[in-house]
Amino acid sequence: MKKDEPPLDFPDTLEGFEYAFNEKGQLRHIKTGEPFVFNYREDLHRWNQKRYEALGEIITKYVYELLEKDCNLKKISIPEGYGVIVLNPNENYIEVEKPKIPVQSSSDSSDEPAEKRERKDKVSKETKKRRDFYEKYRNPQREKEMMQLYIRENGSPEEHAVYVWDHFIAQSAAEKVFFVAHSYGGLAFVELMIQREADVKSKVTAVALTDSVHNVWHQEAGKTIREWMRENCCNWVSSSEPLDTSVESMLPDCPRVSAGTDRHELTSWKSFPSIFKFFTEASEAKSSSPKPALTRRSHRIKHEEL
Repeated sequence: MKKDEPPLDFPDTLEGFEYAFNEKGQLRHIKTGEPFVFNYREDLHRWNQKRYEALGEIITKYVYELLEKDCNLKKISIPEGYGVIVLNPNENYIEVEKPKIPVQSSSDSSDEPAEKRERKDKVSKETKKRRDFYEKYRNPQREKEMMQLYIRENGSPEEHAVYVWDHFIAQSAAEKVFFVAHSYGGLAFVELMIQREADVKSKVTAVALTDSVHNVWHQEAGKTIREWMRENCCNWVSSSEPLDTSVESMLPDCPRVSAGTDRHELTSWKSFPSIFKFFTEASEAKSSSPKPALTRRSHRIKHEEL
């Protein structure tokens, strides 16, 4: 902590931060009516980041309460009996002070196929690299040497996606399942398809990606997966073009269209009207045909433009 840095003692309510949501669901300052300001204290990036994270935790709990109360959804801790609720699949770990004696991993992957073990090692290294970079940027003046205890079977976004599929989606009675996957979530979905291809094809009706960072070549997605994605997926990408304008892609997977914004973090919000229309058409196509063949999104958009 810097000598002139205020203590990291933040309120535990929205009112304590002097923020509230208005009738449009926008976060606004109670007194000024202004949107959230990250740089609340000049030249104190670490303190501002911690304030941002503290407020984010409050908003996360608030949204989960709305999902339970207004949408009648049920909150479940995962893994079963582990008592951990995963709020952010990108940070599926709890942080503790590093002990003097190294902790040995209890997992034994000696019986796994070499190809699967190699892929897991590659994903693990890339995940650690991203987290190390993020942590260094977020908190360059860490006071204690810390270690991360990854949540069992949910230690990465890819593992989390497979776990949720196996334990919840695959066991549900829903006949039509729809995915909205933003940014790295698109990569996690492709990995899910690689590991559960037949199950995903039989249960998922359509997939909306928003500024997805997946890469079917680097992830080694097979031909049948690429073909299915071309017919059942669409990626709304950041672009200055109007919503649904076709955007050229160099990858042989799903069509790409403009999300109507060039800001990555707004691509989901801006493209929601188009996404729900896409889902409605996919659902109707599946209901009207025993073997539905969803019209390619890019072709449909060009037809609408004509």
